[in-house]
Amino acid sequence: VTQWHCSQRTRAGGHGVGERLAQCQDQSSRHAAELRDFKNKMLPLLEVAEKEREALRTEADTISGRVDRLEREVDYLETQNPALPCVEFDEKVTGGPGTKGKGRRNEKYDMVTDCGYTISQVRSMKILKRFGGPAGLWTKDPLGQTEKIYVLDGTQNDTAFVFPRLRDFTLAMAARKASRVRVPFPWVGTGQLVYGGFLYFARRPPGRPGGDGELENTLQLIKFHLANRTVVDSSVFPAEGLIPPYGLTADTYIDLAADEEGLWAVYATREDDRHLCLAKLDPQTLDTEQQWDTPCPRENAEAAFVICGTLYVVYNTRPASRARIQCSFDASGTLTPERAALPYFPRRYGAHASLRYNPRERQLYAWDDGYQIVYKLEMRKKEEEV
Repeated sequence: VTQWHCSQRTRAGGHGVGERLAQCQDQSSRHAAELRDFKNKMLPLLEVAEKEREALRTEADTISGRVDRLEREVDYLETQNPALPCVEFDEKVTGGPGTKGKGRRNEKYDMVTDCGYTISQVRSMKILKRFGGPAGLWTKDPLGQTEKIYVLDGTQNDTAFVFPRLRDFTLAMAARKASRVRVPFPWVGTGQLVYGGFLYFARRPPGRPGGDGELENTLQLIKFHLANRTVVDSSVFPAEGLIPPYGLTADTYIDLAADEEGLWAVYATREDDRHLCLAKLDPQTLDTEQQWDTPCPRENAEAAFVICGTLYVVYNTRPASRARIQCSFDASGTLTPERAALPYFPRRYGAHASLRYNPRERQLYAWDDGYQIVYKLEMRKKEEEV
């Protein structure tokens, strides 16, 4: 820039050209010297800043390692001193824990598979990404032959995202890779399930939901064919006075689950507003095959899932903390509460809005405050001691 000004001033007139040229050259030399001095002063400062950045990075890594070790030590201590299982006995009933004797079929479930495993611990977690709002559901079809990922965002929506594979879902612009499937009725809560090529979900039946009539607090189960995009069956869930089964997930009234044995439903009613109920469903007709009153409390429950005919309920606190499986109920009667492991989940962001077990992969698909997480599970035989 200095040289350009020198050139312009030189061309402006012929008087004192040599003197002006000398002045411009002198200014250019001074500017170059000042730039060199500034550079020489800045280089040591940049080196110091780089060293401080590396030191902070090392310190952060050290602190992160200490936190990880502390959490592992806490997990170990909690394993050595586990919380008492949530078992309640009704002195007026001799049928065992959770049997209320109010007309429900609480007899033991006859397994149709040779599945005899229970959770030993949550082995690892992997945070995939953040997609959607605080509440939602993402899952795979445990019976499907493809790697499609299904994402249902929100507690009252009518459009599901379908990704060809997990890799497409993890991309930055994931929504562009997804196809959209619109259902004819909006779902309620986060209790939906993809199973055998169908989307199962609950909706409010037509009429006056929440009114004084027969439709008060009832829900209709819908079986929706994902390929044909048609409703193939529907049924009003055979329970009156439904209330949210999970004290920390107020929008969900029926939570559908799938395991090695088939299709299940977790729910609660005003008849016993303290505990969860479990039902075995026929995936073809949506008929209820069996029902159980479980000893698992609703209070502080945030989500649940079923593995090999055993219901596992995850608890937390209203200020989001670490979640823990603190109650289990084996419909077949093989696993007693005393032999059930009560593991913690690794530290996360908030609270689980939904958990979906994939029996083929033996892992959970979790929705945690808008983050999609995969938990890998470690199993053991039900007959083994904890």
